[in-house]
Amino acid sequence: MFFTYLRRELRRRMRQAIFIALGLAVGIGLVITVTAASDGVKNGQAAVLHSLYGVGTDLTVTQPPASGASRATTFGFRQQIQAFRHGQIAAGTKININNLVNAQYGTLASSSVSKVTGLRNVHSAVGGLALSDVTVTGTVPSIKSGGGTIASNFTTNSFTVEGVDVSNTSLGALSAAGMTSGAGFTPAEAKSNDTVIDSNYARQNKLKVGDTVAVGGTSFKVIGIASVPQGGSPPDVYIPLARAQSIGKTAGASLASKVNTIYVAAARATDIPAVQAEVAKALPKSTVTDQDNLASQVSGSLASASSLANNLGKWLSVAVLIAAFLLASLLTMAAVSRRVREFGTLKALGWRSVRIVGQVMGESITIGIIGGAAGVALGYGGAALIDKLAPKLSATVGTASTAPSAGAAGGGVFKSLVNATHTVSVTLTAPVTVSAIVLAVLLAIAGGLIAGAFGGWRAARLRPAAALAKVE
Repeated sequence: MFFTYLRRELRRRMRQAIFIALGLAVGIGLVITVTAASDGVKNGQAAVLHSLYGVGTDLTVTQPPASGASRATTFGFRQQIQAFRHGQIAAGTKININNLVNAQYGTLASSSVSKVTGLRNVHSAVGGLALSDVTVTGTVPSIKSGGGTIASNFTTNSFTVEGVDVSNTSLGALSAAGMTSGAGFTPAEAKSNDTVIDSNYARQNKLKVGDTVAVGGTSFKVIGIASVPQGGSPPDVYIPLARAQSIGKTAGASLASKVNTIYVAAARATDIPAVQAEVAKALPKSTVTDQDNLASQVSGSLASASSLANNLGKWLSVAVLIAAFLLASLLTMAAVSRRVREFGTLKALGWRSVRIVGQVMGESITIGIIGGAAGVALGYGGAALIDKLAPKLSATVGTASTAPSAGAAGGGVFKSLVNATHTVSVTLTAPVTVSAIVLAVLLAIAGGLIAGAFGGWRAARLRPAAALAKVE
């Protein structure tokens, strides 16, 4: 009887049912579209953050440059710069200097990695060295003692280098990379002059497996070419950590037994705040960064899209849903008021108020489910439009050092290296997830329940005597 009556009433009031269902569908569809767009922005942001992290890395630990470390920005060329300025190198001398230097972070003792690994909620940790290979070439001009500038007579060429712990490449800079050619590092290559290079760097410099690359004045053989997920900003060259420590310099000093980045994986995702506190306590002068901290450093249209999706989009969805629920409730109450004679007759025939309320609730929930199904279709359509029409977004990741600038002679040559930023292009997608569909179905049922509750309340207030009088 329940389902027969339900089917008959929905067919009799099909226009109203369609109108209510469409209202709910628009609200549900907008929720799915906004949720999908928000997930797409998060995925794009995560791809950019992997350029600073590495997949599976929950935290990174770095050390601010030491106070007064002005020599850091001379990139290891301080003595040569002073010699140039004071005329100690003969005019016409051709210069070709290649150094591997640490110009962005302060250094940590390698023992710090073991200290972090031993913390309670840490699953694993590895050290790394984020360095810059800088080559200066040019001819020494004739300069009077104490005057003039030499910056315009020299050119610089640089690329980024990462010293990686080859005993555990599943964590850190190489963890996000996939090999497109050749092979990756093995633990046996800890002290070898082998290198893995980024696919973009290989393409730009026409390098292939078997070629050699000069890093810090040392020749390294290319054993593999790696590619990171789209949106990443990987180092150009990867070399074993032990070799980076051996040939690298920081403010003119050796990097032996030093790291400048520690990559940390927590035992569980819920342990990340605890790990952050533990690392901060174990290494009080260090900077502990999680993904949320890194996200705040990303600027550009990707950041704007993230703000738009998380703020305007969500509030717009909430407003449309409230309007849809309110419309469905009002229309359901109006429909019940028009059916006063029908309900009065049913009461006179012995139907209890609970049964009538249940009938109204059943009709409303059915309409809500229909609206939810239509809303899922609209949501998929909106997500598909975003996939097809959305322009590429840009994300700018700053890598500026906090070290003070070098003197006049070095500043012109090295300023752009110190204040480098990296901009990547990110394709915006809008993936519709199972959780978004489940949310849409629950919202549709909730909308039907709310509308049915108001309609049932109105039906329960009808009095059999007054209804019968209207029938007569």
